[in-house]
Amino acid sequence: MAKVFYGTIKSVLSGDTLVVANINNPANERTFSLAFVSAPRLSKDGDEPFAFQSREFLRNLTVGKQIKCTVLYTIPNSGREYGTAVLQDKTEFPDESVKAGWLKVREDAGRKEESEEVLERLDSLRNLETQAKNENKGLHVGTGGIIEVQNDIGGPEFLNEWKGKTVDGIVERVISGDRLLIRLLLTEKKHWQVMTLLAGIRTPSTERINTSTGQTQPGEEYGSDARAYVEQRLQQRQVKVKIVGASPQGQLVATVLHPVRGNIAEFLLQDGLARCNDFHSTMLGSEMAALREAEKKAQAARVRLHKNHVAKSTDSKDLEMTVIKIIGADAIIVRNKAGDEKKINLSSVRGPRAGEPSESPFRDEAKEFLRKKLIGKHVRVTIDGSKAATDDFEARDVGTVIQNGKNINLTLVQEGYCSVIRHRKDDTDRAPNYDELLAAQETAKEEKKGMWSGKPPKVKQYADMSESVQKAKVQLSTLARQRKVPGVVDFCKSGSRFTILIPREGAKLTLVLAGVRAPRAGRTPQEKGEPFGQEALDLANRRCNQRDCEIDVHDIDKVGGFIGDLYINRESFAKLLVEEGLASVHEYSAEKSGNAAELLAAQKRAKDGKKGMWHDWDPSQDEVEETEASPADSAADAAVTIDKKPEDYRDIVVTNIDAAGRLKIQEIGKGTASLTTMMNEFRKFNLDPKSNVAAKENPKAGDYVAAKFTADGEWYRARIRSNDRAAKVAEVVYIDYGNSEKQPWSKLRPLDQAQFGTQRLKAQAVDAQLSFVQLPVAPDYLSDAINFIYELTEGKQLVGSFDFVDTKENLSYITIFDPKSQGSAKVTESVNREIVLNGHAMVPRKLKPWERSKVFEPVLKSLKEAETKAKEDRLGMWEYGDLTED
Repeated sequence: MAKVFYGTIKSVLSGDTLVVANINNPANERTFSLAFVSAPRLSKDGDEPFAFQSREFLRNLTVGKQIKCTVLYTIPNSGREYGTAVLQDKTEFPDESVKAGWLKVREDAGRKEESEEVLERLDSLRNLETQAKNENKGLHVGTGGIIEVQNDIGGPEFLNEWKGKTVDGIVERVISGDRLLIRLLLTEKKHWQVMTLLAGIRTPSTERINTSTGQTQPGEEYGSDARAYVEQRLQQRQVKVKIVGASPQGQLVATVLHPVRGNIAEFLLQDGLARCNDFHSTMLGSEMAALREAEKKAQAARVRLHKNHVAKSTDSKDLEMTVIKIIGADAIIVRNKAGDEKKINLSSVRGPRAGEPSESPFRDEAKEFLRKKLIGKHVRVTIDGSKAATDDFEARDVGTVIQNGKNINLTLVQEGYCSVIRHRKDDTDRAPNYDELLAAQETAKEEKKGMWSGKPPKVKQYADMSESVQKAKVQLSTLARQRKVPGVVDFCKSGSRFTILIPREGAKLTLVLAGVRAPRAGRTPQEKGEPFGQEALDLANRRCNQRDCEIDVHDIDKVGGFIGDLYINRESFAKLLVEEGLASVHEYSAEKSGNAAELLAAQKRAKDGKKGMWHDWDPSQDEVEETEASPADSAADAAVTIDKKPEDYRDIVVTNIDAAGRLKIQEIGKGTASLTTMMNEFRKFNLDPKSNVAAKENPKAGDYVAAKFTADGEWYRARIRSNDRAAKVAEVVYIDYGNSEKQPWSKLRPLDQAQFGTQRLKAQAVDAQLSFVQLPVAPDYLSDAINFIYELTEGKQLVGSFDFVDTKENLSYITIFDPKSQGSAKVTESVNREIVLNGHAMVPRKLKPWERSKVFEPVLKSLKEAETKAKEDRLGMWEYGDLTED
């Protein structure tokens, strides 16, 4: 009696052979061949004519359907079962295939058969075959039917033609959940049957046999489940294949689309049978986002592969920070408003590696790129993950840095200064835009940017000019004649000692701040430094380290250090250091450098505020002799408002007006008598031939000298403001009158400090500015205004009302009166008002706090009336109308 079994068609091997899976246990399968017939063979070495078409006919009718198989006989040697089969819709085989002309009835079929039923079936099959032959159906057409099959993708021509296109294919075999053998139906006469990797995912491996050793390698957990999942849905199904690329091993990488449900990769991810494959991200581009989302769903549900998944904390907030140090192209140190510092490694990116010959030459250039982008800037940091400390690595936070709306991690990759890290499959501490980073890296490689250029940059070499005194002297001659030389603070040695890089000179030097002394910090964390030494160094690191700067060099010290001023964002760091009470003023060197007034004013503020080293300062301990404070001085300390109008009138002469309109004045009676006496002695001294001694060969800025004023040929006390060392010419300021000019070194004489120095009589020219008056900005109008002030003041003995003395800037605000003009000293007759009335100045639109005091309201009212009159008469700066209307 014939044996009968039921099953589901898993696949069709040829036009006459099926693989049938057990309905209740799909893993239990058997091969079943149709009796009495033969089909052309499919072979890796080449298909027989019509073999594919014959197989396709049977596959289209049966795959995935339930079938009833009747076993008529079994071949003893192979155990192969032969018989007939019928589908649930009553379609019978091999009858249906013979009728369609895709099978031939074997000539020897039924020779030894005795069963009448079987013989009758054979007669029916032969009749169907004869009918198919007569109608030229199927393989009975006689010619053609040959399809060439290529078993690899060959050279780059294949991807050049087909990449990005979607083609028809048939899944011939499922090797693992992410690895399929697919027959691509690209043309009518040629197919490609190639190993295909599912784009964007990786599934666990299945059990396999090592061909070299013959040993069985066990599969990973869920590997068999993933394969069965794909087999059930795609085995021998016709699918759409979107070709996206190839693996390094030459295997096709493609998105495989189920005819109804869509991308099989998404379903594998959702069901926890696969993980995203970062290596395919650049091939998929924006399509990778859907796969990431599917994986997140499985992680959230802790399905299969993600059963032990620990969700990342979602309560991390964006941190507003300031970048204070660049460690390398992928690591920075930031500080928050509370002063707490944190090291941040940039998520998912890595700077050029020292051990990689193709990358290491770009380390300095990449770091400098990031320094220019971030140092001192406010950034928003999102922490993407944290790594606990291990034996090899310290604990660290990884994050994404946004500056001014730009993703810095991405910018570094785009410019080729960072590569993208290939994370482990379970590493969730990565940038949220990881796929975008990978795509940017591919673009940078294509455009040959940064480390992908193949051309190492020229390494900038810096000669250490502070290595010896001899080297320093050579560089000093170049730097001393320049003003505000641009550089970069490379290292902070202490609060007042720095290593500076001068790129345009190719020089590195040690800079010592002129005029100040900062306490010394310990050289190691264990070494104890001087009080407030560490605080001074910390301030220098916060404000100066790695910042762009400007330096003014005055001199060198005994060991090759350069003495000068350091400016960060155009602000003197020495002044800031002193103002915070973290350095004291060295008066002699400050006077020599020409910044004494500014530094002493800063030190006074630090003392008054009891900051830093002055925290326990007692004013009675200060031995510096102070002049008697005027009513305006006390008001200056208050710096708020003035309740009583100052009645501080002094006889003055205006000795100089600089290019900005600031005045230099002498107070008559206070020091002019002493000055007259001294100048008489000074004149006699310099007329004596014995005094004809030239100044030293290499005068320094800040030195006091005797200089003969060109206009009248008389000798005056002067201080060197700056030097042109190439031309051996100095710019000198006449300290008793305020004017300046350039003089050759050869015409300068040393100033006897004991007899004629500032210790005997301080400089008589003091800084002053006209109260309540703002001079025009336009050069032509400003020049007219200065000339007009000269006309009103030159050679005259005047009276100055000291309205306010700014002790911070050592600047007096005055109203000037000419006592020889008609009337008494009334505001209506002041020089200030005369200047406004003639259109050479205006009343400031933004008044200082003391100017807004009620006691000055009548003064301001009168000046505004004068301004209105000048506008109406179109005088001076108002000749074309009211320039303040906009």
